[in-house]
Amino acid sequence: MRTYEINSAGGIDALALVERPDPRPGPAEVLVRICASSLNYRDLSTVEDPVSRGLPYPRIPNSDGVGEVVEVGEGVSRFEPGDRVAATFFQRWIDGQITQAAMESALGGALDGMLAERVALHQEGLVSVPEHLSDVEASTLPCAALTAWNSLIEQGDVRAGDTVLLLGTGGVSIFALQFANLLGARVIITSSSNEKLSRAKSLGAWQTINYVDTPDWDQAVMDLTGGRGVDHTVEVGGAGTLQKSIAATRVAGSIGLIGVLTHGQLDPTLIMRKSIRLQGIYVGSRRMFEDMNRAIAQHRLRPVIHRAYAFEEAREAFHAMRKAQHFGKLVIEI
Repeated sequence: MRTYEINSAGGIDALALVERPDPRPGPAEVLVRICASSLNYRDLSTVEDPVSRGLPYPRIPNSDGVGEVVEVGEGVSRFEPGDRVAATFFQRWIDGQITQAAMESALGGALDGMLAERVALHQEGLVSVPEHLSDVEASTLPCAALTAWNSLIEQGDVRAGDTVLLLGTGGVSIFALQFANLLGARVIITSSSNEKLSRAKSLGAWQTINYVDTPDWDQAVMDLTGGRGVDHTVEVGGAGTLQKSIAATRVAGSIGLIGVLTHGQLDPTLIMRKSIRLQGIYVGSRRMFEDMNRAIAQHRLRPVIHRAYAFEEAREAFHAMRKAQHFGKLVIEI
């Protein structure tokens, strides 16, 4: 089979397309023919800087993938050949709080990932995908969609009538916009692109803010909410935006801390004064994934795809992720 490998710290252009023997499923394992693998910023970071992550070479990148079961090993009861499945980001986080052992089971990092024609995974690390979704669409769910779901539903307890702040128009933020709409929540979303803000508006955003034109966007959020602030913020920017996100969040509100895209310094005083709950979000469990998929199927939600690339164009897809001009998800078809 063909697969991509990280073999050095040479970055995107050093990704190697190689041949490996086809994997075989062991006891309790499932062999999956991968049809599509979507990209996340974390995948880009892994390719660009494998050294700081302590990755052994060679390592197959990408956490996200969807495909068809072609063979099952002894003792498999959850799936059978012909089933369409997606892999969970953490192979050993089934439910409950995340553990160190679960964190050590991340695909495309601690374990080989999904940018390959075939993979063998434990049956407990797979979920069925909504039938109405294409393979390209379904491949976007394991990381970005579940991260947004965890932030809004599991941690933020967002409900109808609440107001949510989203930063940017990448995969997590656009999924959060779609989920917030399902919940009946109002969304304020930021971007440096008026074109992207217009698209977000067409997807149901209540208000939009261009943070280049309005550098004090936190004050703009306060003005839009009558001085109250938002109930929940999906914070994907990191240290460089967190201070403003705290200022834009209401007293006793919550912030889901997800991204590490920007650098800066943080004064924690306002977190204390406003009694804000700041929660780190690292994707989610299999149980959350299955809950999310039921909601996606019920509402016939369709992920927003910016572009799908051929398998041979994988490096181009990573370069597009680095340029950060996409709206929604980038996917590699296999």
